[in-house]
Amino acid sequence: MELFYDILKQLIRIPSVVGAEHSFFMFIKRELEEIGVKVEYYDGVLIAKGQDETCGYISAHCDRHGLICTGHNEFQYAAFIAKNRADLTGTSNSEQLLNNFTSRFVDEKVQAYEPWSGSYLGLGSIRDAFLCTRRNNIIFKVEGFDYLFPGTPIAFMDKLEFQDDLISAQLDNVISVALIIYMYNIGYQGTSFFTASEEAGKSWRFLLEWFRRFDIKTNELLVLDTSPYETIQDINNLDIVLRNRDSNAVFRSPLKNKIKKIAIENKIKYHFKDAYLKNRMLSRGTKSSLGTTELGRLIYATKGEIQGTTLQIPTIGYHTVNETTSKRSVESMIKVLSELYVK
Repeated sequence: MELFYDILKQLIRIPSVVGAEHSFFMFIKRELEEIGVKVEYYDGVLIAKGQDETCGYISAHCDRHGLICTGHNEFQYAAFIAKNRADLTGTSNSEQLLNNFTSRFVDEKVQAYEPWSGSYLGLGSIRDAFLCTRRNNIIFKVEGFDYLFPGTPIAFMDKLEFQDDLISAQLDNVISVALIIYMYNIGYQGTSFFTASEEAGKSWRFLLEWFRRFDIKTNELLVLDTSPYETIQDINNLDIVLRNRDSNAVFRSPLKNKIKKIAIENKIKYHFKDAYLKNRMLSRGTKSSLGTTELGRLIYATKGEIQGTTLQIPTIGYHTVNETTSKRSVESMIKVLSELYVK
């Protein structure tokens, strides 16, 4: 596992705020081209191709939450500034963050960077954060950034932390990017997609554009991501997370049963998130969304011409720099991906 964690540690240090992912894309491009993988760059999506392009289609979004300078000494949550908004409906986990906002950002260290080159522009510290209902966004007061121009992205300072069987960082969704790069290192030869602006609800559009550009259809698109849970007890007996559907579409793909079979054979603990959420709503007497995913939006938009399934890592501390999962979950993800794609 040393190679995987080396890849992940490097990726975590490269900022990739929603809408300012270019420098992160360039880092991925170099890492893959170094090992002989062909890489193509289109608007909002980086495509990696091995020697057998159709043997697999794996996708992971590359953006992470952060801030954007929107005026003199004014900073907003990047996913929800007007230019990044897509089809926000108030149902996604990201959007619910606004309503469940706490002071958890205060005293976080942040770094500003040049959006095109990725050059480091300085270090700051969040002194205050509050929800502005008029703009429906979180407004931040950041010490040390009075010289920045509007449009400058600001990323949370982050590094990978190990504690016993747990790993922590802003894992969503850099951990899935690391998994894909690792898979190419150990023999995966299919196609992969690295998408932008998933946290703003836009990544599926970039993916759809690529499939339509080349008139390609598939029912085996595998989307990797993290999946949020409330407590460490929730994920103690869970290695991977599957889905039958999300709030937008039913997932109909042979991949789902293949993954389930691999999990059973290898004693990998799993459940279906939609069933888990339905049971929780029933027991609590509440009603809420089954969640929205990049894949669900894509299936809905194509009327099922593009189909697939999701494979997710269970985490706690979702959308923070302390998002946590277990090493066992990471190893289970690699086991499933290896069984599916590496002969």
